[in-house]
Amino acid sequence: MNRNMTEKERLDAVFSLSPPDRTPVLGGWIACPDHIMQITGVDEDAYWNDPQGISLRAYQSLGTDGLVGVFVPTSRDGYRCVDHTNYARSDKGASLEDTVAEIDAMPSPERIEAEFDFDSSYAEYRQSLQTMRERCGGMVWMPANWSAGARISWYGQFGYENFFLVVGMYPDRAQKLMEVGGVQGRCHSRLVARAVQEGLYPHAVLLGEDICTQRGPMISVDFMERYYAPQLRYGLAPLLEVGCRPIWHCDGDVRLLLDFLIDSGVQGLQGFQPECGMLLEEIVTRRTPNGEPLVIFGPLAVTTELPVCTPEEIMGKVRRAIEICEGNASLVLFTSNTINPDVPLRNIEAMYEAVKS
Repeated sequence: MNRNMTEKERLDAVFSLSPPDRTPVLGGWIACPDHIMQITGVDEDAYWNDPQGISLRAYQSLGTDGLVGVFVPTSRDGYRCVDHTNYARSDKGASLEDTVAEIDAMPSPERIEAEFDFDSSYAEYRQSLQTMRERCGGMVWMPANWSAGARISWYGQFGYENFFLVVGMYPDRAQKLMEVGGVQGRCHSRLVARAVQEGLYPHAVLLGEDICTQRGPMISVDFMERYYAPQLRYGLAPLLEVGCRPIWHCDGDVRLLLDFLIDSGVQGLQGFQPECGMLLEEIVTRRTPNGEPLVIFGPLAVTTELPVCTPEEIMGKVRRAIEICEGNASLVLFTSNTINPDVPLRNIEAMYEAVKS
């Protein structure tokens, strides 16, 4: 085993299901400018003059191997990248009839796919990857691609109430939404797949959607297996063809979806919320359809662990996760979601120290 792997080599090993010299760590989700400033030793003015650049310095200082993004708050006085104006409300100001008419007016999935301008879209995507790669130094830039795969969470466009009424009352329109989401996701997956082929993106990509609450799926599993799973399979195919592993973001209790997600091509999971029953010990026993272990991005919880545990307890949880995954799954240490200001900086540092020691 190579004891001096670079960040890229370390992640490449995990994504190929080979043992790395140590467990790699993902970053990018520290949602607390004060923490970033303390790590780098800069003042507030310096941070806000270049929040992305200062954040990159912080992640390098911590010993981060790969970045799925760089979290920058929407305002100088806050820590969120979204606020109340961004959240999808139950009432978007349109009637159910207006929503149905909007769906009917959507172009067909076939037309969307036929008119997709791959070359210009890829040129823009490629440039964004190259720009950030140059800024990241040795860290691997592997931004989450939430639009890849397929889309099911149309509540962001139509509002919760209208979307769920369409699902329940207009199955033909709901099916059209799933099919449109499938071709849109496939088009985006093609961009990632080309970047993987050109060596601009690693062989694993974080994607997925929030379609579960802490009590389970927002839509029946029967509906998703019938209408969504075929589109997800179609949307993920370009990634699988180039050996890129789709890693699904698990928010809430996702257990009822795991079978069809994995059958549809998902080869890894990111999360998890143990208070929702998403337990690493059970998840690592799952296998892909060809019998391979899953790739895990996790499992430190930003709700029940990182904010409340001592640094010593965090180090113990990291070591325990490594033990659980050894021989069962390929682990990249990460968190279940964004690291908010309620997480002490010493616990973040303990997470990184645990893998180094």
